[in-house]
Amino acid sequence: MTRAEMERLGWDACDVILVTGDAYIDHPSFGMALLARFLEAHGYRVGILSQPDWHSAEPFKALGRPRLYFGITAGNMDSMVNRYTSERRIRSDDAYTPGGVAGKRPDRAVIVYAQRVREAFPGVPVVLGGIEASLRRLAHYDYWSEKVRRSVLLDAKADLLLYGNAERALLALTRRLDAGEPIGSIRDLRGTVFAVPPGWKPQADWREIDASEIEAPGCPMPPPDPYAQRPVSLPVEPQGNAEEMSERDEAQGARSAATETYRVDRRGSEHRATQRFARAANYSAFPQEPVGAKRDRSREVVRLPSFESVRDDPLHYAHASRVMHLESNPGNARALVQRHGEGPGAREVWVNPPPLPLSTAEMDFIYGLPYARRPHPSYGQAHIPAWEMIKFSVSIMRGCFGGCTFCSITEHEGRIIQSRSEDSILREIEAIRDRTPGFAGHVTDLGGPTANMYRMRCKDPAIERHCRRLSCVYPGICPNLDTDHAPLVRLYRRARQVPGVKRITIGSGVRYDLAVRSPEYVRELVTHHVSGRLKIAPEHTEPGPLSKMMKPGVEAFEQFRALFERFSREAGKNQQLIPYFIAAHPGTTDEDMVALALWLKKNGFRPDQVQTFLPTPMALATAMYHSGRNPLRPLARGETVAVVREGRRRRLHKALLRWHDPANWPIIREALLKMGRRDLIGNRPDQLVPWQDAPAGKVKEERARRRVRGGKDA
Repeated sequence: MTRAEMERLGWDACDVILVTGDAYIDHPSFGMALLARFLEAHGYRVGILSQPDWHSAEPFKALGRPRLYFGITAGNMDSMVNRYTSERRIRSDDAYTPGGVAGKRPDRAVIVYAQRVREAFPGVPVVLGGIEASLRRLAHYDYWSEKVRRSVLLDAKADLLLYGNAERALLALTRRLDAGEPIGSIRDLRGTVFAVPPGWKPQADWREIDASEIEAPGCPMPPPDPYAQRPVSLPVEPQGNAEEMSERDEAQGARSAATETYRVDRRGSEHRATQRFARAANYSAFPQEPVGAKRDRSREVVRLPSFESVRDDPLHYAHASRVMHLESNPGNARALVQRHGEGPGAREVWVNPPPLPLSTAEMDFIYGLPYARRPHPSYGQAHIPAWEMIKFSVSIMRGCFGGCTFCSITEHEGRIIQSRSEDSILREIEAIRDRTPGFAGHVTDLGGPTANMYRMRCKDPAIERHCRRLSCVYPGICPNLDTDHAPLVRLYRRARQVPGVKRITIGSGVRYDLAVRSPEYVRELVTHHVSGRLKIAPEHTEPGPLSKMMKPGVEAFEQFRALFERFSREAGKNQQLIPYFIAAHPGTTDEDMVALALWLKKNGFRPDQVQTFLPTPMALATAMYHSGRNPLRPLARGETVAVVREGRRRRLHKALLRWHDPANWPIIREALLKMGRRDLIGNRPDQLVPWQDAPAGKVKEERARRRVRGGKDA
């Protein structure tokens, strides 16, 4: 936005100015556009500074001083992930910049933008948001500097940080600032983070729970298991409604109501899955509560290990991570506090509980605002890759209950699915048809973080409110989860009937362990909505790494593959599954990667796009990477996790994913010899690589083929 545009609108000043590291695209898939339209709909004048030159404060003065505050985000992606590969190499492009040009945003953009804003207009409130700020709201491991950094709130010297789905908090904040309330007194909004002096509490009667130390082994009374995954621990079956059971279970230190129905069939597979989960995810972190204790969780704060503690001790970092993840369900999460610094300059970072999920009506309102649905005119005909990828797609939901440890969606968008109505989605398809240049009838996605979680949620709101599991689908699908795909099938069928729509394909990843529960959905998907290739993400085949990822076993993939191939044949289509895998994830050994490579070869998969594990802030897998310990289990018991840090081993793991590339044969062959697996070297079908190197011409041919097919490593 420019000053000239403000003058045409008759504005003398903006109420709010949003600063973003992305190109300005007025479309609901881009956070700044969505929030700007949302505030505009409530009567506020919003300016946007897109990719300002950060080398001086002058570009940040372009729209003048905002009346209320500056809102700052790095953009749709974390600025460090956007610029660097998993091997810390600088990327050659930026999908969110006109022309795909790299280098248009600074490293750690939130901190740099906040600094320039304060230089330009001292005293104006600064509010951080977006995924970069959200995942750095507490002390966090920074892979790029290989150290634990402070909360970004302190490094940016900002007044407030909003995390997660921030629409409600943003509107409430804006209204209260508009009414003259100082930003330093706004301390009661969900999904906000702020700095306070040591010892500060909202009210004198708030109770602090000290979780700053790792639980000691051998407690005479075991701590409460917040996942309630020990059905044999109680001698009698409790009676009462979900809320009563939850209070009793929590007080007795046994289990929450969220998993009570896991006891439906003690002889069946769900009970066996429960027992496996008890071994895999004993996630308790707090001292035993007295029997009969009554507490108001909304007036409790959990003290995390201090910044200095997690900086100096990786084990404390892992402990802080597991405590933080425990407090992630907005139905029962408590506030968190973490001390930064010592002496007179010490500050405490206070994190209010996560925002409540948006209702369907709220989602419809937000996505139904009058977006221009195109880049800002100042970019002319410049190609913006991220826009080209989503301009004919529709977001139908937010959130993900998968709980994959390497993924940060849950920490940002939440575990509870927030879905739009069918009518709202169909209206957006019509808007694409009528207003998006170049639309020829092909809708490229109806999805979200996952393709097939639309309208799925816990069967009982009371159970959902009390649940403290990290995942609804690991190690087995929770029987409390409604996995009905019928609403999604109905949506697909209605969307195909929209006049002008010739084809709809699904670009979001399919959660195949859910999909196999609905053969009707798989048939609908395969028959009508696959463009020849369907991407899914088993991530690995071996139990060791899968248990650290919290991903289902390869058996679920095989079930989905059988359905996919069957329904493809019935539809008379030649279609392929494109599986995605992660190399060098915590918990992965060289032997695991060899086993995966053999499975790939046996099943005829030749991956082009491969991903090496990238430790992103706040992810549980990052805590494993940094500490070498498993935060999914009590840390005092000392389970270690294999971690691949060395560059050569990381290259080996990536090479094994691309076992078919002749350029990778030498490093694979060398590793097999060191592992004593000479039997896997040779030209038989059951062997992995030949003894001979490929001719130089074949290596060049393979590289050329990858370029043509767009193969790119993460």
